[in-house]
Amino acid sequence: MGNKDVIYGINGPVVTVKNTRSFSMMEMVYVGHSRLVGEVIGITEDFTTIQVYEETTGLKPLEPIIGMGSPMTVTLGPGIINNIFDGIQRPLKAIEEKSGDFIARGSSVDSLDETKTWDVTITVEVGQELSPGTCYAECPETSIVKHRCMIPPNLSGTVEKIAENGQHKVNDTIIVLKDKKGIEHKLSLFQKWPIRIPRPVKKRLPASIPLITGQRVIDTLFPLAKGGAAAVPGGFGTGKTMTQHQLAKWCDADIIVYVGCGERGNEMSQVLSEFSELIDPKSNKPMTERTVLIANTSNMPVAAREASIYTGITLAEYYRDMGYHVAIMADSTSRWAEALREISGRLEEMPAEEGFPAYLPSRLSEFYERAGLTENINNTKGSVTIIGAVSPQGADFSEPVTQNTKRFTRCFWALDKSLAYERHYSAINWVTSYSEYFTDLDPWFIENLGEEFIRYRKEIIAILHEENKLMEIVKLIGSDVLPDDQKLIIETARVIRVGFLQQNAFHADDTFVPLKKQKLMMKVILHLYKRTKQLVTAAIPIARISEKGLFDKLTKMKYDVPNNKLELFDNYINEIDKVFDSIVASH
Repeated sequence: MGNKDVIYGINGPVVTVKNTRSFSMMEMVYVGHSRLVGEVIGITEDFTTIQVYEETTGLKPLEPIIGMGSPMTVTLGPGIINNIFDGIQRPLKAIEEKSGDFIARGSSVDSLDETKTWDVTITVEVGQELSPGTCYAECPETSIVKHRCMIPPNLSGTVEKIAENGQHKVNDTIIVLKDKKGIEHKLSLFQKWPIRIPRPVKKRLPASIPLITGQRVIDTLFPLAKGGAAAVPGGFGTGKTMTQHQLAKWCDADIIVYVGCGERGNEMSQVLSEFSELIDPKSNKPMTERTVLIANTSNMPVAAREASIYTGITLAEYYRDMGYHVAIMADSTSRWAEALREISGRLEEMPAEEGFPAYLPSRLSEFYERAGLTENINNTKGSVTIIGAVSPQGADFSEPVTQNTKRFTRCFWALDKSLAYERHYSAINWVTSYSEYFTDLDPWFIENLGEEFIRYRKEIIAILHEENKLMEIVKLIGSDVLPDDQKLIIETARVIRVGFLQQNAFHADDTFVPLKKQKLMMKVILHLYKRTKQLVTAAIPIARISEKGLFDKLTKMKYDVPNNKLELFDNYINEIDKVFDSIVASH
């Protein structure tokens, strides 16, 4: 076959083969003498079209093409966590040892280290009937994550033989399984799975648990559910990557998959160096012990950028099947869409809006639909939460990638350039952002934090929206002419913006804020607002209240109250009451 199937045409990452029946759609192939990795993306009677995941410079017509007989797959087994892969799951550390700082073409490196031994405990017995998804062996992958080796979803049978507990390599046979047809299957510590096919689940569950991030603007105003999907759109320099870093570090997911998709190389190297230094706040171990990094910089081939998103989500689903809650950060889906556009252009397909292919919405939906809180086929529960950054050119949210992402995500954290330039972190605009998870998550908030939490949130949002309307007037005529009740709205909104929504990622108590503290902060701010409103209604000038310095004091309470001394909030309530009682008495 290798002699018969040869390259006919080369157009960037797109290679064509003429008059062949050897390949099937989505089959993985090796292209040329350098054995570049590729995938079949189109078949007609005359031509087979292949997209190549590596640089095609120097490739010539008549070089051989060899089919692998299977679709593009990833290798799933111990050794994924604490590793850095490229878009097609080649470990970058192993490639560096082999070919230096730059990836050589045709680099053939095993996805998982085949020489490393793992301390394996067998969890099944000879003669036991095993169904798909059953865990047959366990090993500590890192000091935080226990790896569970599961029967592949398309296999079941009876255990014929088992290996002994102890040190094993990923290729060692751990159990022998005989299926109903009497065929024996040797199962090792790894399995393979096609990246474009979602791993099966028993049941999708409704979103009912929030992903707690410790970021007040997210947890309180725009919460995201475990198993949900959120978009983080923003222009250059608005803090998309920074927001995703903060979420990766603090959100209560068990495992983080970070996909750097077409980002700048220096930004990606900063991510890698920062993650290696971060300490996981939950376990006090290095953050990398529960993180998988997929690095696909902007100078890497575009086709690999397109595959990196699917590689990341497949790894996430694998750990979900073990019963873990996984959060996948895709930074950025715009670069992924640009890769689709470039390949589509080379295939001479009819372009749709702004040159993107007509199938952009369906590709985005395929990706975001793989999020979910699920009951797995082995009866465990797990989730995959997707947080996708979008980089619209010129911060124009009406462009196709942002608009189509909005259709498939229920959480929209719009980053604002003016907030970012004011050093307001995180720069999530509270007017243009939204979350559709309130109805799903409110029962959880009521059960764990009481109904007041929901009431406080609604009042805070109402004040912010009221301030937004008033600021239009203030811009025209200034704030001095406003009546006192409207001045109160503006003053309270300032406390909410500076004291509640703005967060300091470098402050020990403010970088992560528990939900109970978030609730008490809202309670104190609203208590001051209500007491002031009573006095304003009684015709006492707001200037008399402002001069007491209470509004300024509340902007600093996030620093003054440690996360483990929440009883100090009572002092604020008492002080507010004391000051107001004295004003009323002297009036």
